[in-house]
Amino acid sequence: MIILLPPSETKRDGGDDSAAFDFTKLSFPQLAGERKAVWNAVIHLARDPEGAQRALGISAKQLFEVERNRTLAVAPVVPALQRYTGVLFDGLDAASLSPDEWTFAKKSVLVHSALFGPIGAGDPIPAYRLSHNSKVPGIPLKRHWRAPVSAALASVAGLQLDLRSEAYAQLGAAAPHSVYLRVVTEGADGKRVALSHFNKKSKGQFTRALISAGIDHESADSLVAWANSAGFRLESGADGELDLVVKNA
Repeated sequence: MIILLPPSETKRDGGDDSAAFDFTKLSFPQLAGERKAVWNAVIHLARDPEGAQRALGISAKQLFEVERNRTLAVAPVVPALQRYTGVLFDGLDAASLSPDEWTFAKKSVLVHSALFGPIGAGDPIPAYRLSHNSKVPGIPLKRHWRAPVSAALASVAGLQLDLRSEAYAQLGAAAPHSVYLRVVTEGADGKRVALSHFNKKSKGQFTRALISAGIDHESADSLVAWANSAGFRLESGADGELDLVVKNA
């Protein structure tokens, strides 16, 4: 089973500075060409702080993000699951994973980065700033990533649980054998409404529970049965999706 997560805008600083970032240590080596093209363009863009600010859609108070991009080649690295912060990753709490949980996460969790494409939970990466809607000169991200990312994900066998936002799904379709999970709340009339911001915490907590359980589910039916025994309400939704039903925060 593969759990496919979106990234976060925010990243944790620091990491191992004993070795420079290495493309060959990333999962899906077939994406090396696409990765290097975006990497070089982002570093070049960072030489123009004002232009980079506009391209990244950040405020003047976030210019430190441009400096991060400018120094990517010499920045310290940490495993991807520890690099990302924010609501989803706080709910997952990678820092508290046991060695066995880390082993499962490294073989089962992917994060879909706008800079690198899909990467493994244990892939060492620097802090950076690039979003699905960033305007990288000469590289329209959707067009650049869609076909190679779709092919890379399709090459991975087994159940794929897609927890990405629609925006990141536009950077590469999940495999035909994937199932999309959405977080919903249910009204008294039984009508379900998808949550926006608050869905991230639930996705993080659900992913953490999957990692802790360490079960390599082969089908959506197996996943649903486990989830409901583990205290989650996971049910079939529209269009073959799975609904994680939660109380509205």
